[in-house]
Amino acid sequence: MPRYLTAPSRFLVIISTFVVALVLLLASSVMAAGPESETVDYRVRSGDTLWTIAEETSSGGDIRDIIAEIRDLNDLESSLIVPGQTLVVPVG
Repeated sequence: MPRYLTAPSRFLVIISTFVVALVLLLASSVMAAGPESETVDYRVRSGDTLWTIAEETSSGGDIRDIIAEIRDLNDLESSLIVPGQTLVVPVG
C-alpha cells in the first residue's frame, strides 16, 4: 500500500473536503436564518404596551414570545415605548 497519495488522489481529497465544508456552511446559514415572518409597521398610541400590541397583532401563541420578537425586530433594550413611535411587529 503506498505511503503517500498520488497527485490525482490528493486533488480529489481536497475537492471533496471543500464540497463538504461548503454544504455544511450553506446548511448552517439556512438554519440560522429561520423562517421569515410577515411584519407590519405599527404606530404606538397612548396607552399601548408591548403586551397589548402583541395581543392585537397576533393570531395566537405565547404573548411573551411575540413580545420578545417585537423587541428583537426593533432592537429594543427595554419594554419602554412612547406614543408616536413606529414599531415593526410580526403578524399572524
